[in-house]
Amino acid sequence: MTPQRPPRREGAGTPERRGDRGQAHTLEGVVASLILLSAVVFALEMTAVTPLSASTSSQHIENQQEATARGVLASAAETGALERAVLSWNETSEQFHETSDLGYFTSDAPPNDFGDMLDRSFNRRGVAYNIYLRYQDDDGTPDSRRYAYQGRPSDNAVQATWTLTLFENDRIRDASGDPTGTAVSEESTFFAPPASDGAVYNVVRVEVVVWRI
Repeated sequence: MTPQRPPRREGAGTPERRGDRGQAHTLEGVVASLILLSAVVFALEMTAVTPLSASTSSQHIENQQEATARGVLASAAETGALERAVLSWNETSEQFHETSDLGYFTSDAPPNDFGDMLDRSFNRRGVAYNIYLRYQDDDGTPDSRRYAYQGRPSDNAVQATWTLTLFENDRIRDASGDPTGTAVSEESTFFAPPASDGAVYNVVRVEVVVWRI
């Protein structure tokens, strides 16, 4: 006797039903992907304004201030205003012309062309600055003097420097910035002593530190 096959059931095993299940799984995967993508986008939008953004903005401001300080120094050096300011020396008081009793400028900008540049670039914009003159003593020891001081810099302060070479025949300047009859090498009270026996009197590094108040 020939064995009989069991009757075939319609349902889960048919190709049509298997195809329906495959489409359902594919649709579920697409939906899950869309939900995950939406969650990622939402998370990015929520973290768009964070302390990192503030830090980036702060860094941008610091870069601007540093570039401005470099520009002021470069312009002052090119026009001679920086040299005139450094040589504006009062031999009687043994300090820069028209400074405070402390021997350096404080809240107001120096009353010269260099000070005008500082005022336009910083004072009027609520930016404080300190200026230091760094040089060598006659024995080669590094030394410094305050030219302007407006307080303790913040943690976000930036700095820029410019090297100014003084020659022994450069003239001391009066309060108006005009040269006097005295060469810097002849002025015994000048803040920076002669650092060599040659034509170069001393090398002064002008350092400007700026920060927003």
